[in-house]
Amino acid sequence: MKQTKLQQKYNAFVAYFEEHMPIAETELEYKDPYQLLVAVILSAQCTDKRVNMTTPALFQRFPTAQDMANSSEDEIYTYIKSISYPNNKAKNLLGMAQTLLSDFNGIVPSNLEDLQKLPGVGRKTANVMMAVAFDQPAMPVDTHVFRVSNRIGLTKNSKNVLETEKTLVAHLPKQVISKAHHWLILHGRYVCLARKPKCEECGITTICDFYQKKQKKEQ
Repeated sequence: MKQTKLQQKYNAFVAYFEEHMPIAETELEYKDPYQLLVAVILSAQCTDKRVNMTTPALFQRFPTAQDMANSSEDEIYTYIKSISYPNNKAKNLLGMAQTLLSDFNGIVPSNLEDLQKLPGVGRKTANVMMAVAFDQPAMPVDTHVFRVSNRIGLTKNSKNVLETEKTLVAHLPKQVISKAHHWLILHGRYVCLARKPKCEECGITTICDFYQKKQKKEQ
């Protein structure tokens, strides 16, 4: 069966990153699903670098969900005040820890529906947990994934993150979905920058709609 041009683009995307970035992982530092969940909640509209500077002291004080659940918003705030939206995140972390204890025996659930019952956990965060903590074929869509996949033309004219997620999952081989999430994030973080993409450093310009349009304008 003849492949569509879009599927050929996906195949070229996967082939390039499998060769040049065979290992792609989160830059958040964690030791278990509870720590990852805390870090991902903190990372919303904040850099992973800043989160990694904050979590060691936080995890030392609250090594388990039980420890955090027994604390208060005010105390949690003192550990995360250098992070964006610390008041809201302190409230979410406390609620998340208390809900883990009351509803899930203190164990981070490993399915999308239950994860989204936790305070501070939306679909994107739940998908991060599925992909990173539980090695499931999930596609979390953050600003980098949304921007980069649209620029390349993997998700042409996707109007929202859910549409982007569904399109990416439909066209990527199941075994690389969670890794492709990291490819798109890292590419967006270091090469395909929001304001001024480094097209001269990019290895996938031949399949990139943004680059092709730029070239036509310059001719």
